[in-house]
Amino acid sequence: MQKSSRLAACFERLRAEGRAGLFPFVAAGDPDLSFTRQLLPALARAGADGFELGVPFSDPLADGPTIQRASMRALKAGTRLRDVLAFVADVRREIPETPIVLMTYYNPIVAFGEGAFAREAARAGADGVIVPDLPPEEGGELLEAMQEFPLDAVFMLAPTSTPARVEIVNRAGSGFIYYVGQMGVTGARDSLDTGLRGALEGIRRAKNRPVLVGFGIKTPEQAAEVGEHAEGVIVGSALIDAMEREPDRARKIQAASRFVGSLRKALEQSAAARPGGAGRFS
Repeated sequence: MQKSSRLAACFERLRAEGRAGLFPFVAAGDPDLSFTRQLLPALARAGADGFELGVPFSDPLADGPTIQRASMRALKAGTRLRDVLAFVADVRREIPETPIVLMTYYNPIVAFGEGAFAREAARAGADGVIVPDLPPEEGGELLEAMQEFPLDAVFMLAPTSTPARVEIVNRAGSGFIYYVGQMGVTGARDSLDTGLRGALEGIRRAKNRPVLVGFGIKTPEQAAEVGEHAEGVIVGSALIDAMEREPDRARKIQAASRFVGSLRKALEQSAAARPGGAGRFS
């Protein structure tokens, strides 16, 4: 499967800098797409290396309460999959080299048409797609369509994943592996899974692409800890929480930018303190 040039270039740069990447999750259309249009470039300036862009869906499988609220606000504003693709094409004018990976569920893709979705997502400027409710063994028509375009299929691994599952994900996917750092749904947590380091080391012996960790990362300290063992961190619920505490749009963007900036600073400081500089990222 072809790889996104933007994702490949991003991970090459991160290896050269010797640090883990920062990939915020943003719910597209929360509270509307005009706000998201301001938010993504602001977060890129604040230190985001790429984005996981959530397509709102009414019956999410993996999303906790915070992201569910964001999705409901986006749906209420009328945001649908076709709108998100048009948004990606628009925001590409301001962040042309920043990777954007769509997170959506399979039902909207089926309604859109697998082939049409892959074609239009790639044409809009998306770099990859995460479909939490579509295992690689059942990817079929969608994976075949994505092979025709520079669009990566990103699959998930979890603390319960077996060596056989790691092998399947390695073979079927591309771009990066999304490692679910906590069992359960998304949401900021006060502590990380104590088995995270060992699980990532086991995956590292078998994987053939970068691993990004999401689910449960709440603080800059947690991001830095995860960044010691993974090529990147995905932070969603804590970012949305920071925006929900603010009363107006300008302050929401300021709060989000401060939070992303604090995560980026923690990752950079952790990399600088690591013996040998780039270490395993080289």
